[in-house]
Amino acid sequence: MTERPFRFEVLRRDVESRARSGRIVTARGTVQTPAFMPVATVGAVKGITPDELRRLGAEIVLANAYHLFLRPGADVIRELGGLSKFMGWDGPVLTDSGGFQIFSLAGLVRLGDEGVRIRSHLDGSIHDLTPARVVEIEEALGVDILMPLDDCPPYPSEQGRVEESVSRTARWLGRSRAAWKSEGALFGIVQGGVFENLRARSAELAVGLDLPGYAVGGLSVGEPRPLFYEVASATVDRLPFERPRYLMGAGTPEDLVRLVSMGYDLFDCVLPTRNARNGTLFTSTGRLNIRNARFARDPTPIDSRCDCPVCLRFSRAYLRHLAVAGEILSAVLNTVHNLAFYLKLLGDMRRALEQERFPEYTSRILVDLSGEGEEGK
Repeated sequence: MTERPFRFEVLRRDVESRARSGRIVTARGTVQTPAFMPVATVGAVKGITPDELRRLGAEIVLANAYHLFLRPGADVIRELGGLSKFMGWDGPVLTDSGGFQIFSLAGLVRLGDEGVRIRSHLDGSIHDLTPARVVEIEEALGVDILMPLDDCPPYPSEQGRVEESVSRTARWLGRSRAAWKSEGALFGIVQGGVFENLRARSAELAVGLDLPGYAVGGLSVGEPRPLFYEVASATVDRLPFERPRYLMGAGTPEDLVRLVSMGYDLFDCVLPTRNARNGTLFTSTGRLNIRNARFARDPTPIDSRCDCPVCLRFSRAYLRHLAVAGEILSAVLNTVHNLAFYLKLLGDMRRALEQERFPEYTSRILVDLSGEGEEGK
């Protein structure tokens, strides 16, 4: 078996919560945790260059193996030196397997014990994806962290459907592990919907395979927020302390603060980039819609506490002008700010852990984030 350079170590722990800071080491670089992964679904984070991502503090990005398999093709990317080289990103990459697409493109998918038969949303072509085939695709992409094929049931689902998902995800994970040959780290995924006993069973089956890291999937798919937090909190303690813990697909800035407090280490979400394109900006006192007429003559930055390149240079009035005029630059500048906000939030939490002031920091930031922006909606 290929020697794998991946390792993780916990550096600091908070005495009043389960939060911790740590370090993931991969062949392409180190990731300080807790960390947010900007989403580069098809090999690009929408609206921002790799160099700008680095300047903002990003250390790892997330791409989607299913989408890259469809276009341009895993073999093409392998021939061109692997995904990091292909996309001009010099750091680690994690790839989602396409398990979420089974959930989100349910009308195009036929699910079975061997894998999934999926109809391409691009051209209607039919593809069979098995756990081993997905690992093969991710290894062709040459990524640092591989997510296996899993069965993510929708919310709400009957307990029987979720039980089926847990069993199928575990069987697929075993097949993924058997197929795994590269130096990239294969993570296990925990399913179980909102049923604590099924989450416990799924975690037990995944942890039994002794993998480099573990992820919690099947949350943030429509369940009420209090239930989301309850399940996330109950599940994290069932994952090994000495391995990185990844909460897939979440969330808002408030989510990230609460999830870090629970002991999660890795996060991804499309919110900062998607909202940027719609004119919604994250600030230290809540969200604001930059299209609002009240900003037409506002000379202040998006967020007076933010030192990102956009807040240092541009006014709310100018950003509103770009948004209502439909300028491409609007999406670009909004994206830079939103990703800077997310990355700084995680960096601030790491520093608070290092300085042993995490409870003080999080209690204050949660109060601030509950607002609606300095100038209202």
